[in-house]
Amino acid sequence: MARAGTGRPEGTQRANQRRAGAGAERERRTGRPFRLRTQVLLLQIVIVTLTLGVAFAVFGYVSDRRLNDQYGQRALAVARTIAADPVVRGEVAHYAPGTVTPEQHDQLAAGPLERIAIDTTERTGALFVVITDDAGIRLAHPDQARLTEHVSTDPSEALAGREVISEERGTLGPSVRAKVPVVQLDSNHIVGAVSVGISTTAIRGQLLSDLRTAAFLIAAALLVGIAGSALLARRWGGLTLGLEPAELAGLVQGQAAVLHGIGRGVLAVDSAWRTTFVNDEARRLLGIGADIGRPVDEIGLTPRVLEVFRALDEQPTPATIGSHIVVVAARPVTREGRDLGAVLTVRDRTDVEALTRQLDAVQSMSTVLRAQRHEFSNKMHLLSGLLHSGRTEEASHVIDELIGAGPLGAATPGIDAIHDAYLQAFLAAKAAHSRESGVELVLGPNTWVDGNLAEPVDVTTVLGNLLDNAIEAARVAENPTKQVEVELVQEDSTLHIAVADSGDGVAPEMIDTLFTEGTSTREDHGVPGGRGVGLALIRQIARAHGGDVHLASARSGSPPLTGAEFIARIPGVLVDSEMPWPQQI
Repeated sequence: MARAGTGRPEGTQRANQRRAGAGAERERRTGRPFRLRTQVLLLQIVIVTLTLGVAFAVFGYVSDRRLNDQYGQRALAVARTIAADPVVRGEVAHYAPGTVTPEQHDQLAAGPLERIAIDTTERTGALFVVITDDAGIRLAHPDQARLTEHVSTDPSEALAGREVISEERGTLGPSVRAKVPVVQLDSNHIVGAVSVGISTTAIRGQLLSDLRTAAFLIAAALLVGIAGSALLARRWGGLTLGLEPAELAGLVQGQAAVLHGIGRGVLAVDSAWRTTFVNDEARRLLGIGADIGRPVDEIGLTPRVLEVFRALDEQPTPATIGSHIVVVAARPVTREGRDLGAVLTVRDRTDVEALTRQLDAVQSMSTVLRAQRHEFSNKMHLLSGLLHSGRTEEASHVIDELIGAGPLGAATPGIDAIHDAYLQAFLAAKAAHSRESGVELVLGPNTWVDGNLAEPVDVTTVLGNLLDNAIEAARVAENPTKQVEVELVQEDSTLHIAVADSGDGVAPEMIDTLFTEGTSTREDHGVPGGRGVGLALIRQIARAHGGDVHLASARSGSPPLTGAEFIARIPGVLVDSEMPWPQQI
């Protein structure tokens, strides 16, 4: 029953999923018949076709006008030649207005004007050559039956002395014709006119020939346009990774919602290492602008962050940027085997590191308290045994020593020069730690701190890092004397710290980069994020207070402290001893 009951909902769920998938497929087929690249291809083909069609129509119109003008000028040249012939001018002047009669038909048909008109028509391929007198009566015509008749079109402009080119329909059909006046010999008197026409059929034939050539060229251009459109559509698909507009819009909206809404900084670059995206958190943590398209080397990343980014190191790596302590990691971005660039993620660890430093301080205090409790318990057991055995004089002596020295008092000679209880406890804990490592921690002879710490976490972070480095250097050195000397001096509210060790010192090639993130004298034995953060961090802390941390000596020549010496100056971290110690841990 249980299996049957649980199987039904699963079967129903699978059925619902199949129906949802089928609905999505129908929606894809009916709601989006063409992909974007197909739509772009079709649209470009339509645009190219319309453009070429308009160009073809304009070419046809311009060619028609050009051919009409060309043939009109040709007809005008022929008409001028005939009108300038002395024979034509003399014969036309012979026939005065009104003197031409139908009886002269045969005379005109056999006359020189008719022969000239027919010869010119045959030589030039014109439709006709007509010669008239100044009354518009035909003296020569291709159709001799029409001699002595009035012309079918108006000759008044030519008879008025003007040359005319026009497209008209006469007895021989439509033509482009030119009319030129005939001037009498030895005078300017107009005695007739010459009309030469070229059939528009010849013009249309030439136009069709030109249009066929243009159509061939346009068809070739159309094929090239279609091929170019196909290549562009393919390129479009490559640039958009095959995504449709709705998918691209969804990606953009999702990117804006996710990348700007998450608590991490995100910096993205393309395959050429130019920035493509920077969210608000990345700008805040990395201290960079929102410029897109700039090389990643020029946007202001610190050397350590840039090194992690360039190396595409996916291992979280700590870094300090201004007042922020961040963890950065980088990874490449690919899609279907194609390199799309890389992404750098940034997490703010400033608050976490502050809490970590406070926890370290509490742990140091706890270590000291456990040691004090252990030593105090031993002395109490000794005192109890003496009292139970009736040896009151020895018990009194133990009490006097306990009151005079105090717990752990002899563990660090000279610690009474430090009046701050927190700093005393911290140094006592570090002394215990160094003894466990086989290294002796001693206080310098000039040590004197009369005030109380106002910034215990920052002070112990700087002091603790310097002591840890010195203890490690002394522990691994070949020097048989394992010793670290720390000296603390108060100057008003400023604390001066000097730490020297008996190690091998700092190599000359590391001096210039010692405080650079990622630089460490110790090997990286699987430490998350690597080493080389401590010195950069404490220098940042000291400088935030207006002070600094620097290497005073890379290798001292004064035994037993033959190693490096570091000096730190931290202003404003001490207050008068009468003031209450601030509760910051």
